Parts: sequence; C-alpha cells; structure tokens
Amino acid sequence: MSAEPAERARILLADDQDDIRESLGLVLRAEGYLTQGSASPAETLLLLEGGGFDAVLLDLNFRADTTSGAEGMKLLASIKNAHPELPVVVLTGWGSIPLALAALRAGAADFLEKPWENARLLGVLRGQLALRQAERTTASLTRPKPGAIIGQSRPMRELFALVAKIAPADIPVLITGESGTGKGAFARHIASLSPRRDKPFVTLDLGAVPETLVEAELFGHARGAFTDAKADRPGRFEIADGGVLFLDEIGNASLATQARLLSVLEDGRITRVGDARPRRIDVRVIAATNADLGALVAAGRFRQDLLFRLNTVELALPPLRHRGDDCLVLANHALQMFTGKHAAPMRAFAPDAVAALRAHVWPGNVRELNHVIERAVLLAEGAKIRAGDLRIAPPPDIALESMTLAQAERYLVQRALAETGGDGEAASRRLGLSRSAFYRRLAALKR
Repeated sequence: MSAEPAERARILLADDQDDIRESLGLVLRAEGYLTQGSASPAETLLLLEGGGFDAVLLDLNFRADTTSGAEGMKLLASIKNAHPELPVVVLTGWGSIPLALAALRAGAADFLEKPWENARLLGVLRGQLALRQAERTTASLTRPKPGAIIGQSRPMRELFALVAKIAPADIPVLITGESGTGKGAFARHIASLSPRRDKPFVTLDLGAVPETLVEAELFGHARGAFTDAKADRPGRFEIADGGVLFLDEIGNASLATQARLLSVLEDGRITRVGDARPRRIDVRVIAATNADLGALVAAGRFRQDLLFRLNTVELALPPLRHRGDDCLVLANHALQMFTGKHAAPMRAFAPDAVAALRAHVWPGNVRELNHVIERAVLLAEGAKIRAGDLRIAPPPDIALESMTLAQAERYLVQRALAETGGDGEAASRRLGLSRSAFYRRLAALKR
C-alpha cells in the first residue's frame, strides 16, 4: 500500500554500510516515503539537528563496534536525549535479541532483525508514524473532546470528502454502520458544517423510547391527550425547528411511526398527539441505524418509501477493523484525553501494547477502544502501558469450520496475542510460526 502524497514522511537511515542504506531507501521510496542516509553517529546527530525527520532507522552495529552494539546504543541514547519524541526503530543482526531488548529499554520504539522482511519493516514504520501523527494532533488540543472524529485511513478520508460535499446541502442523510462506529459523532459533524450549525441539534434514540411514547416524543402532545398529559408539550421536531433532528436506531421505528415520519418529510408539517391543528416545521433529518434496512424492507418491517426519503445520501461508516492504523491514532488520542480527565500520569504505549491494539478485531469499534484505554489509564502502573494493561479479552470461542480462511487466520493470531499478553515472539511460537512469518501475517491482517 503506497503512501499518499500528504503522508510523505521523511526517514533517516543511519547505517555505515552503503548497500544497506540503498536497500532500505529503495523499499521506503517505493512506498512514497522520503529518505536520507547517514554513515556515522556524528553525521546522524548533525542531520537530526536540522530537524524535519519523522523517524529513524538505526543500525546498532557501526563499523567501530561490530559485535556489542555499544556505539549504536550510545547513539540511540543521544538521539532520545535530544529528540525524545522521535521514533527510532533499531536494526540488529539476526539472533541479537538481548541487544534489541536493551535498545527497547533505552527508548527505541521497535526493532528489526537483519535481513529484514519488507512487510514487517513497512508495518512497523507505518505504526510508529501513525502514533507520532496522533501525538502531534493531540498535543495541539487543549482539551480533547469525547466523540471527536479522528482518522487518517483511506476509508475515513473518503468519508470526510463526502461529508464536505453533502453537509451544506439541505437534504436528509442516512448513516449506517456497526454499533460504536461513531454515527452520532458524524451526525453532529454534518450539522456543524451546514448552514444550520447555529441552530438546535436535537436527538432521539428510537431504540430507547417505549413504543407507546415514541409519537409523543417526536410530535409532542396536547393537554389531556392521555392520562399523564397535564399540559401541552412540544415534541422533538418542534424543538429542532430551524435546525437538525438526529433519529438514532431508525430501524426500531414501528410501521405506524414510519408512516407519520414519511408524512412529515413530505409536507413539513407535524400534528401533536391529541391535537387537530397541524404545525409547520423546518427540520433537517439525519437518521442512523446498525440494521440492514434493505432486509427489513424485504421482510415487510420497514417502508421502502421512507427509506428512499431518508437515504438521499448514505454514509456507510467502516468498522474499526477495516481502518488500518487508525486504531493506533485513536488509542493515542484516547490516552491523552483520559489522562487529562483522570489527572493520571502521562504514559506511552509499549511495543507489545501496539501489537495487541493492531491485532484486536474491535467488535465494539471505537466505543470499545475508548473503554479499553480509559481502563488502562486508571490501572496501569509502569511508565508505559503494556499489552497486559489493556486487558483485551480473547475472541469468543466459535467453530473454526464456520469461518472463512481469512477469518480463521485473524481469529488464531488475535487469540495467540491475547493469551500471551501481546508478546509477538511467544505468540509466534504458540502458532508454530517463525517470528518473521508471524509478523508478515500480522501486517497483512491490518490491511
């Protein structure tokens, strides 16, 4: 997957071997990254002083010390001291795991063994760049807001472009997607970009209101319309007059309620329950559902003419598992938000936590991720949040024979990571894979 032009990160390649720098550069430039090489510690530090780099690939075994990695470790310490926010991915000779672990303890973001696997290299780099971008974004926010729409993946960029086109148009919008994908946040975003931005934004969750009260909630009621109606009361449509009414879980509306909604959308008039006088209203309706309305139409449980009225434009929100490294961007945003909310010590994600975040399929989507990060902020004790602090439950035990091959592979990788606390090496052993083969599968699953 090639990087978009707006994502042309600049990578410093610090290695004393010309052929290694050239090989790394070819791989990274093919993905759209900008690269520059340095052949010595002094040159590396000089280039970094000029700024403008987004990550460093650092060989730990410079020619002056080809076995212990002492000079590379010294350079790593200098880089982290001068540029603590800069992600450094270290390169070690095959089998140098103790040296790699020492580098991680010294502040390296991750490590790669030589000869490296290109998929693993690109996966690690994308993850670190996504985290750094999230840190830059959240650092500029004085108070991150719950429900903010954050995303850099292609599906989200396409959605943002579509919203920019349809928000100013005074048309109904239908937002579809799984629970927890942010349908309410998108509805508010559309309203904020529309000419009605300064008018009321009113919501009603049709899944949370008893059927006997839905019409009174939507259209209001007159005094004496029913036993507890002791005074006239406007409904959500009247309250939203001039603004936006967000109808969540529209698939739960009864056929009778659907008929009245259709009438309002067609003639712009509502009638309170128990009143004969129609009232003109001017409301933009945005509806949302996690149900398949087409299937409900086929089953006779949803009016096709209402569906046509509601989905002048449909926004289909992708589940988090289809958004690539957006899970890391969202996790870092949530980390900033919840450490501020709870006045907790600021922490970062350890590499095993990053691996666990990327491997999890997030059945509860963004809502689940926020819950996981808030709990980790409250319960973690170390300087970094580790995979065990996330307490991501393994996926439910379901019959492998009922899965596709891709689903079964995702399930087994996720379960292995969950059961080993995000330890990629232990997870690879559990699955009977080499570590490089395991990381190739892990990188493929996030695409």
